[in-house]
Amino acid sequence: MSDDFSRHADHDFRPPVGPVDPDHPECAAVIAEVWTLLDAECTTETRDKLRHHLEECPSCLRQYGVEERVKRLIATKCSGDKVPDALRQRLRIQISRTTIIRG
Repeated sequence: MSDDFSRHADHDFRPPVGPVDPDHPECAAVIAEVWTLLDAECTTETRDKLRHHLEECPSCLRQYGVEERVKRLIATKCSGDKVPDALRQRLRIQISRTTIIRG
């Protein structure tokens, strides 16, 4: 992720779908990185930038809250259960597509 959440250098880039506040054009990039914050997989610098943006942008903060609740729900409802192979394969495909789009 770049310093200003901007990825306009790549003309083929398609921003992830998410709420975009016209006063905060970097919202799509922030929403795309929310899971890294939730999973504590981002750098300290990125974490600080994401948190600062979330403090300033009510739309992204709401979306972050939704993602946080989804993560908790999945952890609560799926803990200990084995994921069916078909679901695992669909998730791998979706993650691969997302990685290619964002990459």
